[in-house]
Amino acid sequence: MDELCARANADPVAFRLKHLENPRVIGVIRAAAKAAKWQTRQFPTPHPQTTGVVTGRGIACVDYEGGNGYAALIAEVSANLETGEIHPTRFVVAVDCGPISNPDGLRNQTEGGILQGLSRALVEEVTWDNQRITSVDWETYRSLHLDYEMPPIETVFVEPDGVPALGAGETSITVTPAAIGNAIFDATGARLRRVPFTPERVLAAIHEGRA
Repeated sequence: MDELCARANADPVAFRLKHLENPRVIGVIRAAAKAAKWQTRQFPTPHPQTTGVVTGRGIACVDYEGGNGYAALIAEVSANLETGEIHPTRFVVAVDCGPISNPDGLRNQTEGGILQGLSRALVEEVTWDNQRITSVDWETYRSLHLDYEMPPIETVFVEPDGVPALGAGETSITVTPAAIGNAIFDATGARLRRVPFTPERVLAAIHEGRA
């Protein structure tokens, strides 16, 4: 979607709102953009520098399982152009799962989903050789360490009137890798299509874009 935005020279939020019809997806996008103070600008951000650290922002949204929950996530990241390391610096997420009976529980679930999605986006990967899977334990299958410093997460609840309760357990997981990938694209101009977004893959995509 964001590649289409770049081709059309369109802002990612405005482009989505222009082409979406589902009012609940539109609702979470508007809520996330408002909370994040999203400002329309050229996309991706033009960065003349080839060294140092650049920043970017990305958005992703989901109509989960065809109407079983809605979410929009804005991710802000910094990218080191010399090492390929990606560091998320802020998340703003809007969730619509209908009536909410336990706001704290929903907020915890949403934040946990972003953490799990972040681990999948940056480090988790099944590996194998020509005989078997080789990532078989917590030493060979990487995940974020317990001391990983999470960036701030702001959660916004969208509660339309007269709708039934829906699921919320996995909505934020699904949008996290996409929002981070779009933020990397905004920061570097490099499009990654395979997770995890390791430093090696980030550098390779940056170099390919410069070729």
